[in-house]
Amino acid sequence: MSRKGLLYSILTHVKQHAVLLLLLLLSFGTNAQQINWQEIEPGIWKGMVGIPEAYDLLKASGVKPNHDALAKLPASPFPFSKNEIDGKITDGKTLLRFPLDKTEQLYGFGLNFQTVHQRGKILQLHVDHYGEKDNGRTHSPTPFYVSSRGYGVFINSARYINVYAGTGVRKDSKEAPVSKDRNTDKSWSAHPYSDAVEILVPAAGVEIYVFAGTAPMDAVRRFNLFNGGGVLPPRWGLGFTQRVRSLYTSEEVEKEAASFEAKGFPLDFIGLEPGWQSRSYPGTFEWDKTRYPQPAAFVKRMFDKGIRLNLWINPYVSKQASFYEAMKPYTGSHTVWVGEVPDFLKPEARKIFFDQLQKDQVAIGISGYKIDEVDGYDSWLWPDVATFPSGISAEQMRQTYGLLIQRYSVEMFHEKNQRTFGLVRASNAGGVSMPYVIYNDYYKHEDFITALINSGTAGVLWTPEVRASKTAEEWLRRFQTVIFSPMAMINAWASGTQPWSYPEVTEQVKELSLLRMQMMPYWYSEFAKYHFEGTPPFHGMALEAGFTQQIKKETINNNLEENPYAEATVKEIKDQYMAGENLLVAPLFTGQTSRKVVLPKGKWYDFYTGELAGEGQVITVTPGLSKIPVFVKDGGIIPMMNPMLHAPKRGEKVDIEIRYYGTKTGKYMLYDDDGETFDYEKGEYSFREIKVLKDSKGLFAGTVSDPVKGKPNTIGNISWKFMTK
Repeated sequence: MSRKGLLYSILTHVKQHAVLLLLLLLSFGTNAQQINWQEIEPGIWKGMVGIPEAYDLLKASGVKPNHDALAKLPASPFPFSKNEIDGKITDGKTLLRFPLDKTEQLYGFGLNFQTVHQRGKILQLHVDHYGEKDNGRTHSPTPFYVSSRGYGVFINSARYINVYAGTGVRKDSKEAPVSKDRNTDKSWSAHPYSDAVEILVPAAGVEIYVFAGTAPMDAVRRFNLFNGGGVLPPRWGLGFTQRVRSLYTSEEVEKEAASFEAKGFPLDFIGLEPGWQSRSYPGTFEWDKTRYPQPAAFVKRMFDKGIRLNLWINPYVSKQASFYEAMKPYTGSHTVWVGEVPDFLKPEARKIFFDQLQKDQVAIGISGYKIDEVDGYDSWLWPDVATFPSGISAEQMRQTYGLLIQRYSVEMFHEKNQRTFGLVRASNAGGVSMPYVIYNDYYKHEDFITALINSGTAGVLWTPEVRASKTAEEWLRRFQTVIFSPMAMINAWASGTQPWSYPEVTEQVKELSLLRMQMMPYWYSEFAKYHFEGTPPFHGMALEAGFTQQIKKETINNNLEENPYAEATVKEIKDQYMAGENLLVAPLFTGQTSRKVVLPKGKWYDFYTGELAGEGQVITVTPGLSKIPVFVKDGGIIPMMNPMLHAPKRGEKVDIEIRYYGTKTGKYMLYDDDGETFDYEKGEYSFREIKVLKDSKGLFAGTVSDPVKGKPNTIGNISWKFMTK
């Protein structure tokens, strides 16, 4: 060996041992870390503790920040004193500590179903099927939380993360709780005040991101835009979908679609369950030719009728699949339902799997997928002792498998320049921009609404789908919330339930179905704001301006009519939510005839009549069975269209009716593009400004800005309806 080569060998050997020594010190010692914060986007800071792992949530999702949109947000300073955030490495794990003020409430930590307030919780953020308890095990355990003070924190790790959200009390706490005598002091608490959020990451290093703002929505917008911006579905994705019985044939599917048409119920896409495949659990990902003898012709006939098809899959490969032998070397050590688990971190596995989907399904016009069973339970998925060809751990694969299959399935549609909108059982941070809606097998209506609220801080979409119900009342109440959600879905694969299955309420259900279609210009514009501005289209009251909740339990005035936030200070608001910029939705559940609604500050008007409902107060409403209470903020504008049985086709012009509520000056940005392709990513879109002002006679008059020259224009005639008399 030459002298130069020998010297290089020695230096390399020394360097490797130095790195190994550093890792050993980090792993087995207790090493307090100086966190150097770097502002990587306006109002977003990145810090590192230890040596972060090469694989994390952002790498799994492959998303890129929307730099232009982030640059438009108002400047905000770092929300802490930087030395208040602690990071330590001990026992090969990273310990993080963030300050927590006495007045703060916390939101987020994933898709929770029963609670909105997360302060005082102990959680393990772990991808799983929801097990009827908010303990961190859920379909999207997004490691992101938001404070009522306006900032957010994101831990970019694909590990199971333990969270102590204001529960642990350190001896050296700057604001340690006062010791009290339980025998004599009635204010003694079993849960003393904690001044910190403490997080344990089972890795010797991690990336941390802090999102600044003056209100919680600021941090949420920044988080969403940092993750690529929210999804913009095709227009047809915001119409109605019906999932049919598992073993239906192509003839039965066509008959089902014809029934919707004949009875005047809207329908945009139909979901085919496992029976479309020649074998499932595990799957072949090939058409069953006894039930679907001519798939391409069938798909085309449905498309010609204005109906797209969505296919159920879970990604576990049967030995009977034509590509099984090719896939086998690129699968994990354990099976799921005796099916091989593709390692989607291997390019070979991705090519084999998604080539099959592309040539067999997407190429003939399939619109999307329902991706099932990528969440849990533990006894169904691979155990944490499983190994994968890529070398990634079973834990990291569990945390990101839903992200991976979303990411690479979307690539198929992107290459075709055709938007998709589907369903998935697992997601995580980085899933904000993925065109999938989370669903599960749980079916408690009240908890579905709480999950819808929490989806706004989890960076995901959630559908409160409707399935078979015990009574017509339950069916109608559930259907009402489906209308005001990201995906209007009847999940009938097990029951065969149809919109008209409960004759007593069939007309009300039809009226609601048509209302969903009428509101499509509003829904589409709100999803555009999700994509371009980061504002979640469905979110809880904590993110709404004019609505304030504190963690303190004392209230000055317990008369709710005089002080509407007296109740809000001691009780979560988890049964009402914002649907877009202007609508407050307050569902009723089976057995209820009335309910209280907490209105934020300002005047609010009844959606159906335009009458004043209240102003920053708690009201009691008795809407009857046929209506779900919906309120519009003062100056609110809701663009509507004529009810249609299918979403407008690509480039199809529709007439718009603009509804205006209240007495304040109104402004709204109406979004437009071709409704189906990804051309909006190339600038082929426009926002048209709607304004309502008082003229010289004190009468309201509305204007709409002209179409943008050279951009898509699907808006036909425009009419006005001033709802408040």
